[in-house]
Amino acid sequence: MALRLRRTSAFLVAVTTMIAMLAGSAAPSPLYPVYRQLWGFSTFTLTVIFAVYVAALLAALLTAGSLSDQIGRRPVVGAGLVLLAAAMVLFIAAQGVGGLIAARILQGVATGLITGAVTAMIVDLQPHARAGALATGISPALGMAIGSLLSGALLQWAPWPRFLVFWILLAGDLLLALLVALMPPMPARRADHERIRFRTVLGSLRPSVGVVRAVRPAFLAQLPAVASTWALGGLYLALGSSIVAGLLGVTNHFYGAAVLAAFFASAALAAPVFRVLSESRRRPAGFGALGIGVLLTMVAALNHSLTLDIVGSVLAGLGFGLTWLTVMSVLAAATPAEHRGQTFAAVYVASYIAFSVPALVAGLAVNRLGMLPTVVGYACFDLLLVIAASVAAGLELRRRRRPIPAELSGETVDDLDEDPVDDLLIAAPMQPASCSSQS
Repeated sequence: MALRLRRTSAFLVAVTTMIAMLAGSAAPSPLYPVYRQLWGFSTFTLTVIFAVYVAALLAALLTAGSLSDQIGRRPVVGAGLVLLAAAMVLFIAAQGVGGLIAARILQGVATGLITGAVTAMIVDLQPHARAGALATGISPALGMAIGSLLSGALLQWAPWPRFLVFWILLAGDLLLALLVALMPPMPARRADHERIRFRTVLGSLRPSVGVVRAVRPAFLAQLPAVASTWALGGLYLALGSSIVAGLLGVTNHFYGAAVLAAFFASAALAAPVFRVLSESRRRPAGFGALGIGVLLTMVAALNHSLTLDIVGSVLAGLGFGLTWLTVMSVLAAATPAEHRGQTFAAVYVASYIAFSVPALVAGLAVNRLGMLPTVVGYACFDLLLVIAASVAAGLELRRRRRPIPAELSGETVDDLDEDPVDDLLIAAPMQPASCSSQS
């Protein structure tokens, strides 16, 4: 009799896979200043290294995001974990910028491949209602917080500081790949799935992005909020460690990583906070925390205050999470179920553009203007986006109060309390996936 994990154990493995995947995505960030000092590349080059990861992730997400619906969750997640392990090998072997770019590209492809499949796997295996929603809402940001802290701690105090974190992640990815192979089979969606599998797998790799006409006003109204959150997240991951070292004068790598962890950990806490807030308070709470947090981090940079920067990062992270979950819940409520996949794909295209392009511009600005003017300018830019998001939200709320088409009248934001879609990943790669079960 073949060895198989119990269902509850398999659920924990799936959640751990998501955490480990996002921990790996954040682990290089505390190392960026070390790489710059070692190999002498510019801040703009640093942001390019970050941007190629996002581009590779988005390409994989759009082409292979639904692959697990055709060939099963376990093969996709297992293959993605092996690719992640290979990316860790490239990080260990990197001897310059080219090696880092290659490692980041492979890591992005693997992350995009895994994200949709492991999210669906978590929901398939959840031991009780809402367990999957809670796990997918908290795990990504928690993983990035863990990855930042682990990398910073090892860089500061452990032997082989440039390599040890990647050896640990390499071992973890391979162990998780083995455990995924031992997961119990999940019931197929259709009796003829073996025939459908080979006939439709290539079709599933064709990108499908779009927003139906009835949803476009709501979609456009959310774009400023999407831009304000993800642009800030991109700055933290691409330049956060360099800002802490260059502007705040912090030479301890763990303290620098703590700033990143503060942002992502508070974003993880947004999921349970979102649940207890009424619909009318979610937006004001999110925009308020985001705006105040960005303002405090700007003041911290001007005054070289690590403490104030951590406080600002906590508030900004909480605002990020609340705002992002509100955006997704509003769009899920406004979109008929059969079109949600396309709508969410379009949201993620916009999100990852905001995640990478402003960070690239910031990297170029640092080379031309210096770190402090760039950080102040970026903060002002993000504050303007928060204001624009508030105005757009007010206008969109007025529109929603008008009579809506009969085909949409049965769905409201409150309906999402029974749907895991409102606990989508926070500040992390995510592709909404079918909740159907496949092995």
